[in-house]
Amino acid sequence: MLEIVDVTIVNTALPVIRRDFGAAAVQAQWVAAGYSLAFALFLMLGGRLGDRFGYKRLFLGGVAGFTLASLLCGLSGTPAQLIAARVVQGATGAMMAPQVMALVQVLFAPLERVAKLAWVGVIGGLSAICGPILGGLLIHADVAGLGWRSVFLINAPVGLFAIVVGWRLLPDARSQHVRGLDLVATVLFSAAVAALLVPLVRGADLGWQAWHFALLAASPLLFVAVWRRTRARAAAGAATLFAPELFAQGQFTLGLAIALLFGAATGGFLFVFAFGAQSLLGYSALETGLLHIPFSAGVMLGIAFLGRKLVVARGKGVLVLGIAVLALFAAGTLGWIASGTGWLLALPVLALAGTGMGTTNGPLTPIILARVDTAHAGAASGLVKTVQELGMALGIALVGTAFFAGAPRGEVGNVWAATGVIEGLLALCLVCAAWMPASLFPERAA
Repeated sequence: MLEIVDVTIVNTALPVIRRDFGAAAVQAQWVAAGYSLAFALFLMLGGRLGDRFGYKRLFLGGVAGFTLASLLCGLSGTPAQLIAARVVQGATGAMMAPQVMALVQVLFAPLERVAKLAWVGVIGGLSAICGPILGGLLIHADVAGLGWRSVFLINAPVGLFAIVVGWRLLPDARSQHVRGLDLVATVLFSAAVAALLVPLVRGADLGWQAWHFALLAASPLLFVAVWRRTRARAAAGAATLFAPELFAQGQFTLGLAIALLFGAATGGFLFVFAFGAQSLLGYSALETGLLHIPFSAGVMLGIAFLGRKLVVARGKGVLVLGIAVLALFAAGTLGWIASGTGWLLALPVLALAGTGMGTTNGPLTPIILARVDTAHAGAASGLVKTVQELGMALGIALVGTAFFAGAPRGEVGNVWAATGVIEGLLALCLVCAAWMPASLFPERAA
């Protein structure tokens, strides 16, 4: 829960933090962005360190570091200290997050993972919903005069509990095939992710300067350098950042493509939905938060039941169905915002859009990892989570640009331009899903 709650809970606290510190808008934005960027940059390293030193050890170390960083956030006296602590939070979160998925891979067969990861998804969905609500309650209660600091300090007892229980219950497991770490490839990979994410996260705020485009141009070159180095070292039998043979599996590669495109579509949709409800329809932040409840309920229904139950029998058809349902009802939701009709009409449409999202998201991760050798569990998990983070940032940048740039003079945004980009991303998802193999799980094929 910690890694997800700390993305959403801080959004509630940002206005109070800014007022308390008298901080500039850019500093407040970096309180949120610093966490997300550090999390994305170190995910791949966290996954590989889990393969090398053990998933339990890295998970417990990550939770300990995250707990300490949360205390530093709560005790920060300046915006700079808070931003630095948030960066440490993101980096340590990247150490603990991939180990969850890696342990599920090691402990369970591919078909069994569908149910296990479905419940992980439900917990994640509940965490995302509870974050803003919990943040509002803590700030309103102002326990011991802590104000916004309590949204970070509350992580301390949760982290300590997780360390004690994890130490007692989690099994010791690690990859038996990792020779070491390729630090050069790790640095290159982090640089490639940073070169892509920094412009996407901050480009619109800063007016898309020349250096933003320079970084975007450098990012694919850095990714190519990582790939060439990894292939050369694998051929020589040296340590690598990830196993190149992972990408020889069509199912893994197509699954990552779907994760990237689907993350971009859903990230962009949620951005336009939240921004449009407030700026175009005049809803308050609380009312907008309440509108997310039917969507989130649909997501959890899709993750916990529909996707989990149907994927074994229907295979890739479940992905196609979920993507198509989201495409239809996401367009309906944004059409409601553009038309400005009553909110009652939006509730079933939002619930169905969420159901489509959950039906796709629930089985997608176990499908991506179904044929991955457990020896590469940590690296594969790190790749999946990194791609998901990149997709969300990419979607907000692409869809947000269409939304704001396409607005007529004097208006806030263009919902239809943003909807076109979202539908285009989901159409590409459908193409990738249709190319998936007929049999997704080894046990099912047998």
